[in-house]
Amino acid sequence: MNTVASNATPAVSIANATPPVTHYRTATIDGLTIFFREAGPQDAPVVLLLHGFPTSSHMFRQLMPALADRYHVIAPDYPGFGQSDMPDRAKFAYTFDRFGELMDGLLDQLGINRYAMYVMDYGAPVGWRLALKHPDRVTGFIVQNGNAYDEGLKAFWDPIKTYWADGSDSSRKALLPLLTIETTIFQYTDGVSDRTRISPDNWVHDQALLDRPGNNDIQLDLFYDYRTNLPLYPQLQAYFREFKPPMLIVWGKNDFIFPADGAYPYKNDLPEVETHLLDTGHFALEDKADEMVPLIREFLARRVDSKPR
Repeated sequence: MNTVASNATPAVSIANATPPVTHYRTATIDGLTIFFREAGPQDAPVVLLLHGFPTSSHMFRQLMPALADRYHVIAPDYPGFGQSDMPDRAKFAYTFDRFGELMDGLLDQLGINRYAMYVMDYGAPVGWRLALKHPDRVTGFIVQNGNAYDEGLKAFWDPIKTYWADGSDSSRKALLPLLTIETTIFQYTDGVSDRTRISPDNWVHDQALLDRPGNNDIQLDLFYDYRTNLPLYPQLQAYFREFKPPMLIVWGKNDFIFPADGAYPYKNDLPEVETHLLDTGHFALEDKADEMVPLIREFLARRVDSKPR
């Protein structure tokens, strides 16, 4: 499978350099306030960072300064996540199609028409929709525990698949434990060998947002809508074969939610994919940034910067 273990050297310290400035901005897209973090030179190659569940652009707070000396880095929050609006679900469809449209609208408003993407968890189906709509705009992918193959949906997904199959109220309510503080802590700590490297601020931050009135139903709507991603997989895999986007996989191999089974099949459609399985869990950036940042920077410099813009 051309899978390599990662023992990369730590990122070069920037202690003696001027740290890049991150700006915290909002844009109005289709009447909604979308929050995003932005850093780096405006004329540099763009890297779009798309977050997972149950977090927000907060997950990229360490990665952005590590890239912003050379790249224009943008990390938005989806509606119902982070600092973006959380509209009433009776008036707004919480779907991955809608998230993709809003992220596309944000990029258009910012005048960005060429970008690499870092996709993780929910960020993968959002990013895949952008790629399928604008295949000529994507300069490459960094995939971190983001699924594009049926093989990647294992035991964690069984109760969610039951809800997909029957759409019943009882199956929906059976998923409520996935929104508790216990599960949020599990997502950050399961499969991690040294928990002292994981800041508890993560689950405090995420759970406070999950616990907002009405957010449970929003998240349950998204669990149900995730079923719409599976029919896109054949189209996505055909896109990989046709356009051959450069791809770096940096995947927490101990992840119970998106296990390493989902990392291997990319090789079938992208023979030149670069795969690094890291000894960690779901939120790999939290304890493996020192390994991931050098891999990401080297990949971007070699495979993305050199692509014509």
